[in-house]
Amino acid sequence: MKPRRILLLAVGMMAIACAKNGTTGTKLRTDTDSTAYILGMNIGLNLHRMDSTLNAEAICEGIRDALRGETKLTLAEAEAYYLRYQNHTLPEKARAYEDRFLADVAKSNRAYARTTSGVTYTVNEVGDQERIPNSDRDTVAVRYLIRTTDGKEVYSSYERGDTLRTAVGDLRRGVRESLKLVGKGGRITAWLPAATAYGAEGNEELGIGPNATLYYELELVDVVKYTNRRR
Repeated sequence: MKPRRILLLAVGMMAIACAKNGTTGTKLRTDTDSTAYILGMNIGLNLHRMDSTLNAEAICEGIRDALRGETKLTLAEAEAYYLRYQNHTLPEKARAYEDRFLADVAKSNRAYARTTSGVTYTVNEVGDQERIPNSDRDTVAVRYLIRTTDGKEVYSSYERGDTLRTAVGDLRRGVRESLKLVGKGGRITAWLPAATAYGAEGNEELGIGPNATLYYELELVDVVKYTNRRR
């Protein structure tokens, strides 16, 4: 949805919730009132997911100004500012928080190290050093678990009884980097910065939000070297 449509939708759906100069204790006397409250609640939840630091009073003031026809910005100015906020300010905030988080992980546990891309890892078992997947063309069999920073498990091949078999180059960048640090039979635990995992788009099917830092437990079950396949 375009930013302008998002702004107009928010104005329309939260008007009742914010139109009374920020007063609280609104009585839900009719089905229409209850429906309006639910719509406003949904918008509030979506805005909170987008950025929990947003000022609720500023949101309501924007809605009241729009209803009065006395906005402080034109729609064109608002759209330009919103695009800048979404495309630059929010990602910068997320990266700054992520960098502090990963630095704290490494600082609190000296077993962790960091790659140049920010992958923060500890090798639990090195595996067979003669069978390390050095090339993106090598094929690997991997079992793994993924959690978010709040500890929510979003995927586990152990629970599903699955083993992923794929070329190294088809894996997420952070997973590729991690697997190249161990050999067949090796295990590694790694925190992946968003840029090396699912990025700004996230993964709706897995329940991974945009710019999510992810925790991986990886087990390298097997490695088939590309040079050996060609023989």
